[in-house]
Formats: sequence, C-alpha cells, structure tokens
Amino acid sequence: MGDTVQLKDEGNKHFQAGEIDKAIECYTKAVKGCKDQKVLAVIYRNRSACYLKQENYTNAASDASKAIDVDAADIKALYRRCQALEKLGKLDMAFKDVQRCATLEPKNKTFLETLRRLGADIQAKLKTTFSTDSRVQNMFDILFDEEMDKDKKEKAANNLIVLSREDAGAERIFQNNGVSLLLTMIETGKSEMVLAAVRTLSGMCTGHKARAMAIVNMVGVDKMCSIMAVDNEEIALATCNLFQCINDSLTGGDKRDYGKEEALVLDASKDLKTILLSLLEMVASKKVSGHGRDQALNLLSKNVPRKNKKEADHSRTLFTIDNGLKKILKVCGQIPELPDQLPLTDNTQLIASVLLTKIYDDLKCDPERNNFRDICDGYIKAKIDPNNMDSTIHAINTISGLLQGPFDVGNALVGHQGIMEMMVALCASEREVDQMVAVEALIHSSTKMSRASFIITNGVSLLKDIYKKTKNEKIKIRALVGLCKLGSAGGDDYSLRQFAEGSTEKLAKQCRKWLCNPQIDNKTRNWAIEGLAYLTNDADVKDDFVEDEPALKAMFELAKSKDKTILYAVACTLVNCTNSYDKKEIIPELVQLAKFSKQHVPEQHPKDKKDFIDRRVKRLLKAGVISALAVMVKADNSILTDQTKEMLARVFLALSEDPKDRGIIVAQGGGKALIPLALEGTEVGKVKACHALAKIASISNPEIAFPGERVYEVVRPLVNLLHTDRDGTQNYEALRGLTNLAGFSEKLRVKIVKENALSDLETYMFEENEQIRQAATECMCNLVTCKKVQERYLEDGNDRLKLLVLLCGEDDEKLQVAAAGALAMLTASEKKLCTKLTVVTTQWMEILQRLCLHSNSWIAHRGMVVVFNMLNSDDSELSKKLIESELLEILSVIGKAEDNPKRQETIDVARACLVKAMDLGLIKPFSTPS
Repeated sequence: MGDTVQLKDEGNKHFQAGEIDKAIECYTKAVKGCKDQKVLAVIYRNRSACYLKQENYTNAASDASKAIDVDAADIKALYRRCQALEKLGKLDMAFKDVQRCATLEPKNKTFLETLRRLGADIQAKLKTTFSTDSRVQNMFDILFDEEMDKDKKEKAANNLIVLSREDAGAERIFQNNGVSLLLTMIETGKSEMVLAAVRTLSGMCTGHKARAMAIVNMVGVDKMCSIMAVDNEEIALATCNLFQCINDSLTGGDKRDYGKEEALVLDASKDLKTILLSLLEMVASKKVSGHGRDQALNLLSKNVPRKNKKEADHSRTLFTIDNGLKKILKVCGQIPELPDQLPLTDNTQLIASVLLTKIYDDLKCDPERNNFRDICDGYIKAKIDPNNMDSTIHAINTISGLLQGPFDVGNALVGHQGIMEMMVALCASEREVDQMVAVEALIHSSTKMSRASFIITNGVSLLKDIYKKTKNEKIKIRALVGLCKLGSAGGDDYSLRQFAEGSTEKLAKQCRKWLCNPQIDNKTRNWAIEGLAYLTNDADVKDDFVEDEPALKAMFELAKSKDKTILYAVACTLVNCTNSYDKKEIIPELVQLAKFSKQHVPEQHPKDKKDFIDRRVKRLLKAGVISALAVMVKADNSILTDQTKEMLARVFLALSEDPKDRGIIVAQGGGKALIPLALEGTEVGKVKACHALAKIASISNPEIAFPGERVYEVVRPLVNLLHTDRDGTQNYEALRGLTNLAGFSEKLRVKIVKENALSDLETYMFEENEQIRQAATECMCNLVTCKKVQERYLEDGNDRLKLLVLLCGEDDEKLQVAAAGALAMLTASEKKLCTKLTVVTTQWMEILQRLCLHSNSWIAHRGMVVVFNMLNSDDSELSKKLIESELLEILSVIGKAEDNPKRQETIDVARACLVKAMDLGLIKPFSTPS
C-alpha cells in the first residue's frame, strides 16, 4: 500500500511540473498495485486529468467513469468526464455530468457557466439537426418535382453536394434514407440527376470508412460500374471520383477510432477485392464506353501499384497480373478501323500502356517479371495466326502498346524470331490497315540503335515506297514518321546523320505542312508532331521549325486539345528546340585521344550554340508556349507520366534562363504550372522544376506569380534546393527566391521556418562562395523578425550571433548591409541579445565603430541603429561602456553634422543615441556660458 501512495504522490509532482507522460506512468503503476477502492478512485481521477492535458479524451472519460463508479458524488471526476465528453461531441452526456456537479455545488461559477454554455450548444445542435433534416428532405422534393423549374433543381442539386462534403451534413443525408433517394435519382437516367447523385455519394464516402462500406453494400459495386460505363465523360469522371473516395476511406483515409468493433465490422478487404475484380472486368467489356474504360484504367493505375516502393505488400499488383493482364493487353491490341472492336477514346490505349509500365515497375524480383513476360508472350503467340490476318495485326498492335509501356517486355517480344520480319512483310500488305499497324510497330520498335540499324538496312526502302505510292494520308504520314525516326537515330550528333544532307529538312517541311492543315483529322496531325519530335534532334530542323510561327501555334493548339496522347511528342519537340536535354561534357584531351585512336567523336552542330538556342527560346515564348505548357501540366497523371513531367520541367527551366523573359512566364500562368512539377515526378524533373521556380520567385512579386494560397506551396520546393547535394547555382537561386518570399509576409516567414530551412541557411552563411554567403545572409535578414528565429539567436552554445557580428566586419558591402540589418532588427526585438553581442566576440566594439563610420549610408545607418538598441537595452553597464569608448566621439561628429538628405537617417539616429545617453545621465547637454 505504501508503494501505491508513493507512486501516486510522485505522479502528482510530475503533473504539477508539467511532466504529463511521467505522471501517467506513475499513476498506471499505482493502479496495478492498489487494493483500496477509495485510493484507486483518486488515482483514476488524477490520470483522467493527465489524459485531458494530452487531449486523449476517450481515455480521460474512461478513467473518470472508473472513479465515479466508486464514488458517484466525486465532483472532480464528474467535471473531468464532462470536459472529455464535450470534446468527444457527446454534449447531452456532458450536460448530465455538469448538471450533477451544479447540484452538488450550486454556487460554483465554473459549473454554472459550463451548464449554461452546454445547454446553449445542445439547443443550437438540435436546431441545426432539425433544420438540416428538413433541408435534406426539401432538396429531394425539389429534385423529384417534375414541374419545378430547371434553375431551382440545379440549385438543390448543388446544395445537396455541398452538404454531403460536411461530415454532419453527410450523416443527416445518410440517416434520412438519403442513399435510397439518391439511387432513385440515378434511375431517372437524366444526366444532371445522375451527376448530382454520384457527386453527393462521393461526399458521403469521403473520410468515413463505416459509411463508405454501407454505401458500397447499399448501392452495389456492379451498379456503380454500370454508371461509370455510360457514354458520358462527366458521369464517368464523377463515378471514378466516387470509387477513389471509397478506396481512400477503406484503405486508411478515415482516422476515426472505432474501438473494438473495427476488426469485426470494418474489414474492407472483401469490398476492395470486389471493386478490383469489377474494374478489371470493365477494362475488356464491350458494354463499357470509351470514357468508362479510361476511368477504369485510371483507377487501376492509381490504386494497384504501390505508392511507395518501400512498402512490402504488392499483392494487388500480383492479383491484377493474374486476373487482368490479358484484358489490358486486349485493349492495347484494339484497331478501331476493324469491325467488332471495344469502344475507345483517343487516350485509352496510351493509358493502358502507362498502366502496364506501372504494374511491371512494381514487381520486386526476376521470377515475377518473368511471369509477366510469359503471360505477354503467350498472349501474342495465341493471337498470331497466318490464316487470320485480323488476329495477327491485333498481336502486332499489342506489341506496339508494350513498346510504349514496359519497353523491355515489348523489345524482348520484337526480338523473337520472325516478329520483326513479319512487321516488314505486313508493310507490303495490300490491306491499308495492315500497313498502318505494321508501320506504327516499326516506329515504336526502332527506339534502340540496333533496331534502327536493322530497319535502315531492311525497311527504309520499303517505307519510302509506301510513302510514295499510298494515297491514304494516314499511312503516308506514319511512313513519313518512320523515316523521321530513322533519320534521327544519331540524336544531336552532327557526324551521325543517317540520311543525305537536306533529307531531314525535307521530311520536317512535310511534317509542318501536315501539322498546319486543319482539313486533316487531329490524330493524323498528331503523327506530324511525332515526326518533328524525332527530326528536331537536327539543329537545322529545329531552327526552321521555330521560325514557322503557324506550325508552332498549330502544335500548341493540339497540345491543349482533349487528345492527350500527343503530350510526350510535344514535350520531346520542345526539349529538342530548347536544347534542355542532358549534354555530355566534352573534354578536349579525350577528344584528341579518340581522334588519334580513330574512335568516333560526337560533333556539335553550329546551330546548337548558345546564341541560336537563346533565339529559339524567344521565338517559342512569342508563339505562346507557356499557355500550352500550363494546359499540358493539368493533364491526368495516367497520361502525364513522370518522364513527360521531367521534360516539361526541363523546358520551363530553359525558358526562364533570361530574367527578362520571366515576366512573360508569370503573366501566362507559368509560375502556377511549375508547382505540381516541383512536387511530383522523377527526382531530376523535380529539381529542374524547383530551379525554374526559384528563378521566378527571386525577381517576381509573389502575389502575382503565385496568387492566393499557392505562394505557400512554393516554399518547400525552394527549401529542397538548399540541400548540399544540389549545385551552387541552384543553392544561390533558391536563397534569392526565399529572400524575396521572406520579405513579403509574416505567414511566409513562419512557413519557411516550419520547412526547416534555418539550419541550411546558417550553413550557407559560412560558405566560401561570396554570392551564396551574401544571399543566405540577406535571407536571414528578412527572417529575423520571426519569433522562432529570434529564439534561435537567444539560445546558448552556438555561434549564430558571433557569425552575424563577424559578417558585419567583412569588406563586401552587400554582405555588410544584410548582416548589419539582421543585427539591427534582432537587437531591437530582443534586448538580451544586446548584452550577448558583447560576449560572443572581442571584436564587437571595433566592428560596430567601423559600421557607424562607413561611407555607405545604408551600412552606417544600420550600425547606428544597433548602437541605439544597445543604449536602450536596460543594461546600464553596457551603455556606460559604449559611451566611454570612441563611439561617443563618432556619435557627436555625426549627430552635430548639418542635415544632409543622403545621410539624414544616419544623422537622426546618431542624435537619438546622444539624447538617450543624456537621459541615462551618461553625458551632459552642452551649454554655452551666459
């Protein structure tokens, strides 16, 4: 018993000292050994107070209840349970507890005030509940009233959607038979009613696992799939969002504590498996529209592969391969020109290829990858039939899909005996559809230099023959793109041209001609851009292309269209035109050595030099490239792959190189467009986008460049550029960008501090590179008004303040301005720093005198402000030391000087210092004898 009381007393001491965790530990140990019920009740009551402090309201209420079980009149336990229940939203139960407290102590003002407040809250909640219930019913009545006008119905539908996005509103809809009424709305078949119902269901499922599971079972997965299958893009997209909300809630989006029931009642694995199987069925179903198929593929792309490769569980991926890989391959192999094909959109097959890439990349080991390849191989072999040409070209088209997706798998299939020869043979087929599929497959398979060499040997004459003889524009342009790709197989190496001088320019001219012809369908014009994506490796071609403004504008308009399959080709073309691809460093000594040993040496085209690149960038900006890029960035992630994002980031960085062009980028929405590129994609792409953001942030008004809340999203990308593994230019640009943001608002300063930028900034203030050191100091100068930064300078055991003082003594004037400015603001905000400043270095007085005497009025003014702050610091010894030094003479000379507009601020502060010294009684006013 003695140990129990001792532990209780220890717990009380920890609680009074604010050591809540230790107090809980003591009380918990005391509970285990306590046999006296009254003492046990006190321990529970005390531990309840600890849990209240920790905001663990469930445990606080539980412990208080245990104390009340022993003594029903324990007023402290009753009030603590009341507080916990109120925080848990159980207002009626909290009201009963405080009512008992007020009965026991009728004159206690705290109890009476809580009783009044809870009473008012309960009344308000009841009023809201009743009004919400009536509003919900009223909305449904309006929606089902055939005679109600369209505007009122639209308003009721929007109100219902908004209400479903609030937890309380969603619960009221659910409790008032809302799901059945929403199903009735869906059954009407009217698109606006179906949309409103689906969007309301999405709101109800968001962040609430139990409700999401209930809705899945009430509506049914098959019903939801049938809604998504309709040929209506808006409805398909809304249903896709509903599935995503359900998936997020069932896989961890709901943070509620359901207690013991969770494991029993809320096992979502069965529902998730049902949804996955249903989506896989949709992929290859003829009953599903093109838009519905796109959304099914998008959902698989988002939710099947692991978001983080460090996660161990990739069972969804393996399940999808076993149950759906052949269905996805079937989509890749569809040929719209043939009868009895699946309904597709322009984007479907590319989305399927991207999904295949993500699934293949999610595999962990060779046996899993071999299984994937074997399934693909078996599917292709089963489809190749010499007696069934439709089935054979389906197989070839499937290989094209794999080459656009997991390239290694497609490449291995092309390498199988007879496949490449079959492609070449199909090019000579009499059927135009055979030629078209075969030419596309050749284009995709010639990505590797070895393949290109094979086709140059075996297929160039064939492609030229098709190009000259065919009258079908669709085949003609594909044959041309094949020639374009083969003609660019040497990349930007001027010495590795595949065709004769001038041939690539002729091909490019024909591509531009097709691109600018609005009479040709968009898909065929897209192939013209594919051709240019290859040909613009040649500097002559890219120079001619940027001079052709109508062709540029035609490409940008196509990039903004609904057909997003062209994004990659547009991005490639822009990367080539801006030369923003990675370039190998050419070391002269190695070049000489290679020439001596008769090895191949890459040569730079004369038009790939900086002045030509700069001219091309200006032409692109003039033609409206930024508005096109801003639209491209908004494309769905299933088509806008990480590689495409990286290329767009490279283009943005090249376009923002000249500070004069950054205003155009901001004006056309480039600043906003860069933020998602800086946060998602490949590591290289994110760094490039961060760098472009830093360039824009360093010289633009943040309010204009990143309107609204977006400005706060810019901070993290800039802080990421401060890492020591980034190069000096990136560090410098990021520091300049952060300096600009830090000077804009207190909220931004707090955000920069929260992103842990301070330690990096302090590191760069020690940097040997003068520009980086100056930029870091300027950034710190703008941050020192933030309370958290001031607290860091007040901490002992570091050299932060010493560094700032020593930087004031450097010869670099810009560095002195920044360091002295920071010191002036710090000493004005924290008087303790005035005294600390004199301890950190023995040179402080000399540096301060140099600042005050500086010929640069900005530096002198800041030095004077520091002196004034020190005199105003309530440290009489410090003030005395200052006045007894040569500083008094400096103050007197400057203070007695005639007014001078150029140095007036410095003179005024010097005079204020002298007045302060007189007020402190350290000097006497000068008076002339009577």
